[in-house]
Amino acid sequence: MTRSRWFFQTLFVFIFSIFALGLSLFLYIYWYMEVSQGLRKLMDKFDLNKTQVLASETWLVILILSILMALIFVGIFIIFVYSQKTFRLFRLQENFINNFTHELKTPVTSLKLYLETFLKHEIPVEKRNIFINYMLQDVARLSDTINRIMNMAKIESKSYTKDFVASEIVSEVKRFCSNNKHLFPDCEISVCHPPGFQFRYQINQSLFEMLLINLITNGIKYNHSKKPEILIDFSETKKKIQIRFQDNGIGLERMELKKIFRKFYQVGDSDDMSARGSGLGLYMAQNIARIHKGKLIADSQGPGKGTTFILMLPRNRMVQ
Repeated sequence: MTRSRWFFQTLFVFIFSIFALGLSLFLYIYWYMEVSQGLRKLMDKFDLNKTQVLASETWLVILILSILMALIFVGIFIIFVYSQKTFRLFRLQENFINNFTHELKTPVTSLKLYLETFLKHEIPVEKRNIFINYMLQDVARLSDTINRIMNMAKIESKSYTKDFVASEIVSEVKRFCSNNKHLFPDCEISVCHPPGFQFRYQINQSLFEMLLINLITNGIKYNHSKKPEILIDFSETKKKIQIRFQDNGIGLERMELKKIFRKFYQVGDSDDMSARGSGLGLYMAQNIARIHKGKLIADSQGPGKGTTFILMLPRNRMVQ
């Protein structure tokens, strides 16, 4: 059953149930009024006390009926909400299988091809070294995919609740960029901040570095410029410290700005090489921001105009 067909069937069941309940309520009231008229005629005929027979019993029945109908409507609404959540979980599982399978299958197929080439042909040393470098890249891609899954599991299981230390954030960002230049060889990374700006904050260093590498890597991967550029800028408001990661990449549509933080979500067609990835980087970055009591948002002026990710941390959690 396709996702759209499944969705419309669930929606049809919900609408039909509401209609059926409404119709049954209408018929019940209609029949009840008919019966009441019959009772009144019967009481007139035998000269019975109408107040004792109808008043209290009638309102009690109406009250009980109203409560039961309200409970039924609430129950149907809850069922509908949970059915939609189940549909989203189904779609999430499908995306995970497709993305994870692609991330594993592609490098494995490439490695198999190179190894079969080594077995069948005599290859000159220079060409063989080129092939080995390609194989190492495929191994690195496999390792990166596995590490992302493992890190995601640790973050979601809240295994990173300890090991927080007071650190000066600007210095941490500069140190990270300086020590990891080899990871971004073709990218220009600049760090800017107001003169004398300092901000000490309790961070988990391994998690904070994971956040930085995911945001910087995202700006490089989704970038068609000859030379990717990342500007890391610090600013402050009365309640927040903001760290902006601005790139000159492919940019985003307005409707994509919130979706990109969903687990396994990828912009564009999954067959597009620019969208290649596990769909976990920004999801993990958002969760890391929340672990640090902060929030990560995205902004873009549109396709081709770059993207800015803003990490907002509360000033009231600063460390003196």
